[in-house]
Amino acid sequence: MSKPEAPSPMSAPVKTHRLHFPHLEREIPAKESETLFQAARRHGVRIVGACGGRGTCGSCVIRVAEGDVARVHEARHGALELEEEASDKPGHRRWLRACQVSARSDCTIEVAPRSLAIVVRTETDTGEKEILPLDATVVAVDLILPEATLTDNLSDVDRLLRDIGDGELTIDLAAAQQLPRLLRENAQDTPQGEVWPLRAWRRGKELIGFGPAGRRTLGLAVDLGTTNAAAFLVDLETGERLASLGVENPQVAWGADLISRINYAIKGDEAQAELHDAAVEAINALAHDLCHSFGQSTTDIMDVVICGNTAMHHLLLGLPVRQLGRAPFVAALRDGMDVKARELGLKVAPGAGVHVVANVGGFVGGDHVTALLATEAQWNGLTTALVMDIGTNTEISLIHRGRFFSASAPSGPALEGGHISCGMRAAEGAIERVSIQDGRLKVETIGHKKAIGLCGSGVLDTLSTLHRGGLINDQGRLAKDHPDIDSVKGKRVVRLAEDVYFSQDDVRAVQLAKAAIRTATDLLLDEAGVTEAELERFIIAGSFGAYIDVASGIETGLFPHLPRERFLQVGNAAGVGVRQMLASTQARDRARELASICQYMELSSRGDFQKVFLHHIGFQKQH
Repeated sequence: MSKPEAPSPMSAPVKTHRLHFPHLEREIPAKESETLFQAARRHGVRIVGACGGRGTCGSCVIRVAEGDVARVHEARHGALELEEEASDKPGHRRWLRACQVSARSDCTIEVAPRSLAIVVRTETDTGEKEILPLDATVVAVDLILPEATLTDNLSDVDRLLRDIGDGELTIDLAAAQQLPRLLRENAQDTPQGEVWPLRAWRRGKELIGFGPAGRRTLGLAVDLGTTNAAAFLVDLETGERLASLGVENPQVAWGADLISRINYAIKGDEAQAELHDAAVEAINALAHDLCHSFGQSTTDIMDVVICGNTAMHHLLLGLPVRQLGRAPFVAALRDGMDVKARELGLKVAPGAGVHVVANVGGFVGGDHVTALLATEAQWNGLTTALVMDIGTNTEISLIHRGRFFSASAPSGPALEGGHISCGMRAAEGAIERVSIQDGRLKVETIGHKKAIGLCGSGVLDTLSTLHRGGLINDQGRLAKDHPDIDSVKGKRVVRLAEDVYFSQDDVRAVQLAKAAIRTATDLLLDEAGVTEAELERFIIAGSFGAYIDVASGIETGLFPHLPRERFLQVGNAAGVGVRQMLASTQARDRARELASICQYMELSSRGDFQKVFLHHIGFQKQH
């Protein structure tokens, strides 16, 4: 008999310190074995980190007002290793990358203003009243259910089914669990011998919930974008959109782009669960705030429809994403899926269902399907039209003679302010317009506040203006001599405002993004055998697309040189489409049809991809 192994010596406990964020009135614990960025992410403190904490973007800057930190780096096995003990003392007050330092004492942390700014432009629409065509999947049934007696002692469910008069109905377990309690509570408030008023909700042939008579029937439509999540509360008995709300997708903390999140998720089940939980928490928070604003409960939400790109779809449903991160970028599941809300962790009515919109293929997801659905009136009947939803992952469909050619462009977060030195969300103080007056740069900010960063629409406007003014040449290289040319850390930059600049790396990031999008456009046109001049309508969707200056897009080469009247900016079309699907079973059927007829093109597999891409890196003269 072998001897039992000697117990291994206990490792020393990891030291924990407190991080105080005065501007946020928050204090959180931070382990010495994690970076400040990781600690903030773990406790829901927002620090911009476009690369997800890999140390490649420089956007997660903080200052240590009090306390000691040490520089660290990530070893091959994933642990943090100390490089330089106590290298940053409180007196220095230098801007540091939060993903590169770890606490060595209690610290007071100052977060960059770009991280603290409150977003004023989300994926929600304006406050105009909207009544959606109604053909809801979930309908309410009002009942008068007599009290059980010794002579009528059928089960509660059997008596209810008898009253409804449909013997083919089934009942959701959660709904069955709540029925007896609800009936007995009603009985206490009802004089003996009187009937019990009751409201039941059915989805197809299933009863999914019960409540007091008069309770509202609500639905929740969600556009789960890479950068932002938007939710819409709809009355499923009238078709009225009651309220809208948008927040930043908290998955941004794991990277602004999809590949960063996929690379994190494939580290293991726990990592993927973190991303799933972050999305669910955001949806639950949106549902709570929307219902609370109307004095309703989230348990009044009887139906949910969610759209998102393929990665968002997979992470929400807990599907493997490893195969999405490498060629040939195959989805685990393309079709739409109907699941119980409780299976995903959504805190709505216990028996409520969730419809997750079907994908097209690759990274062309359900959000593009809903954008096509919402814009159908604008492209239907035309010979040739193009729908482009610009974002971190740009999705494009070319519609020609009834055929749909679809592709995605890995545009990255640059056009939304990510991976940009002074990039930020569309919040007050974000530069959104740049012009040249009297030989000098002039900027306009959202809310006319002091400039603290550069948002997406400002990024493209900056590039266009700098090229037009000769501050960057046709290849994208910054000029040497100009009053607005400055130096930061030994590198040449364009000074836009006191604390905001645009670097050579920023120029390159935008060039890559616009080249990827324009390449996808050209190759889709080539695939369909048409020229850009044949495009009768160029539909630009997405929150970024709503505020972009089309002239700047044409000048930089992001868009083809077409007459301005052919461009149509429609805002968050995905949000419109997902609301239509929530309110109408016909819209769901049409969305399913659109997803199935779109011909997905993996453009990077084409032999001419690299040639076309390189052609669009620079700034070609327009026609």
